[in-house]
Amino acid sequence: MSSTVQFAPILVASFDGITTSVAKIVGVSDDLERVQRCEADARTAFGDRATANRSQPYYLDVTNKGANKGAVVDFLSGHLGIPPSEIATIGDQPTDVPMFVRSGFSIAMGNAPNEVKAQATVTTDSYNDEGFAKAMERFILGTLA
Repeated sequence: MSSTVQFAPILVASFDGITTSVAKIVGVSDDLERVQRCEADARTAFGDRATANRSQPYYLDVTNKGANKGAVVDFLSGHLGIPPSEIATIGDQPTDVPMFVRSGFSIAMGNAPNEVKAQATVTTDSYNDEGFAKAMERFILGTLA
């Protein structure tokens, strides 16, 4: 994980007393089913006070409710004066679903888990098969049949 985020993790035995200076709590495990169960449990426990999503099958990210990709769609909509219904989003992980829900058109990458694909408007090819470029050509520019 350190190589991904470019800093060493801070390991804590308990979150008691930690109330400031926390941007994200990340749980990591090779037990992918357990990470998925923890995601569901965290969503139930936190309700609308926090966002819990897997950024990868082995990472569970818990963030402030306003620190997710859906909030970015809301911000860009207001900042640029574009209705969310006219914003397109693309992604391949459960952390992308909040932006799918808020945007008018959502594209799941072909390598995305089925649960992510089910939340998107359309699905494109895998990133291994130029999925992003094909999505832009097919769905945004309309130049690929």
